[in-house]
Amino acid sequence: MNKIRLIKALLTCTILFTFIQTQAQQKHVFSLSKNDFLLDGKPFRIISGEMHPARIPRAYWRHRIKMAKAMGCNTIAAYIFWNYHESKEGIFDFKTDNHNIAEFIRICQQEGMWVILRPGPYVCAEWDWGGLPTYLLKIPDIKIRCMDSRYMAAVSRYVNHLSKEVKPLLCTNGGPIILTQIENEYGSYGNDKTYLNILKKLWQQNGIPGPYYTADGATAHMLDAGTVDGAAIGLDAGTSDKDFEAATRQNPNVPSFSSETYPGWLTHWKEQWQRPDTNELKRDITYLLKSGKSFNFYVIHGGTNFGFTAGANAFNPTQFQPDITSYDYDAPISEHGNATPKYYMLRKLISQYVKYKIPPVPAPIKAIEIPEVKLNPLTSIWKILPKPIASAQPKPMEYYGQNQGFILYRTHLIGNKTGTLTITEPHDFALIFIDGKLVDTVNRNGGHWSVKLPKSESKNPLLDILVEGMGHINFAQYMIDRKGITDRVTLNGMTLMDWQTYLLPMSEKMVAGLKPAYPEGIQDGVFYKGQFALAETGDTFIDMSKYTRGIVYVNGHNLGRYWNVGPQQRLYCPAGWLKTGVNDITVFDTMQNTAATVKGYKLPE
Repeated sequence: MNKIRLIKALLTCTILFTFIQTQAQQKHVFSLSKNDFLLDGKPFRIISGEMHPARIPRAYWRHRIKMAKAMGCNTIAAYIFWNYHESKEGIFDFKTDNHNIAEFIRICQQEGMWVILRPGPYVCAEWDWGGLPTYLLKIPDIKIRCMDSRYMAAVSRYVNHLSKEVKPLLCTNGGPIILTQIENEYGSYGNDKTYLNILKKLWQQNGIPGPYYTADGATAHMLDAGTVDGAAIGLDAGTSDKDFEAATRQNPNVPSFSSETYPGWLTHWKEQWQRPDTNELKRDITYLLKSGKSFNFYVIHGGTNFGFTAGANAFNPTQFQPDITSYDYDAPISEHGNATPKYYMLRKLISQYVKYKIPPVPAPIKAIEIPEVKLNPLTSIWKILPKPIASAQPKPMEYYGQNQGFILYRTHLIGNKTGTLTITEPHDFALIFIDGKLVDTVNRNGGHWSVKLPKSESKNPLLDILVEGMGHINFAQYMIDRKGITDRVTLNGMTLMDWQTYLLPMSEKMVAGLKPAYPEGIQDGVFYKGQFALAETGDTFIDMSKYTRGIVYVNGHNLGRYWNVGPQQRLYCPAGWLKTGVNDITVFDTMQNTAATVKGYKLPE
């Protein structure tokens, strides 16, 4: 009897699995009518939550997607960061770790979610250079987001490679992708309609036939410059009748939706945490739900700008606002994946307007504390300098094939040896040394790029300028943003010549190879190292409040930047980057030459 029951159970499981597989691979038609999105010919309302696979540990992709579904969403929107998949020209990675975008999309489908694909090529997203590959900045006169032939050649290559990954996942091929975006908020940048139409044509030629949409601010000039004939109109944001009427005036023959509805906002260094009013959010979502509009939460879950992936803003030639490492965004799902009070408010609100059953909220991810870890000096940046590159005047790091980290410029002072030193332009934070001693710092923001050099006893004083890149500008008109010194250095008006340049990318491989070489010659720019033992792993937040400014690596993984100006003081470290037993932590601090302790907390503040 037990054997018969077992056989029946196995047959039932087999039939059920076959049914699920068949349903998952069923082909669908998603189309646009004059006023509605249509799924297999029937009106379909998109309630989407946006998240970015590059900002989420791969082990948590499914959890975050389940969280979005449990808040009431039926769709996941995802930016694809071009420079994350082609960091070196012509070399693409769509398979390793977080780069496997096809797997992310498949998980969305397995969890019963549709997908809105946001492939750029430009995406903004507070991501380094808006997702564009910085190797393009090696071209001195490059123009982006237009029909510059060199830019378009790179775009064509990217579209070709990405299309091969996502084409099988279109809903018409049995996958979950229902919409593809063309560019992003182009009406806030330019008006090259030829460029937008060529992008549309490129996707079509590579087997991505649409339907498409664009996304722009709900103003006439932005919609005029940023939309494409036949594409749905996304509004960033659409939260009133007035906004949607603007879309209808632009094109009355396609549907519109709120393509970025903001439950939170971005935060820069030196600001307070951005935490918008929740009552306003509730009012906006209530309007969208009552009026039957489709919408996308930007973002439902932000994640983390690990490593050097954070971008920056600038709205005049001397402004520079770098983004913090956390991309929590005050989103409904926190940086480490927990449901916030905002999440439960939205979940309750959405449940009152949808007919489908909203599943239970997944259990939170385990978090741990790490007792204080003592760090000791390991070496300094001055002891690991690579072979220098000679140049008449300073050049930015992109001209040498480096796109992040630090760059050191060195010369001897001849002629003028004291007075006013001016750096034109310092991108983004410079430390100035005379004969190995820190004299002053220069911050790009504000345009105050001059310092006073003191008198030196040396016949020809040694001038060192260590420059940190803090993320390429990702929005608006000042995006041609190279790092390091972009033009020249003068002393009392005299242009300084004959430089030696040292490339310091601070890659994970570079830091992993550091050897002890301390304490002789204590200077700013010190690497500190420590170890800690764990009986169990879990997510944690490394508190850096006892340090000044720099980068943290745990077991070889770059957690990102820290800076004591705040508001962020703790860096997120996912459980997958920890291990039971002994763990290593390395800290590079540009401005602190005394060791301090670090500690792990369960919460970000």
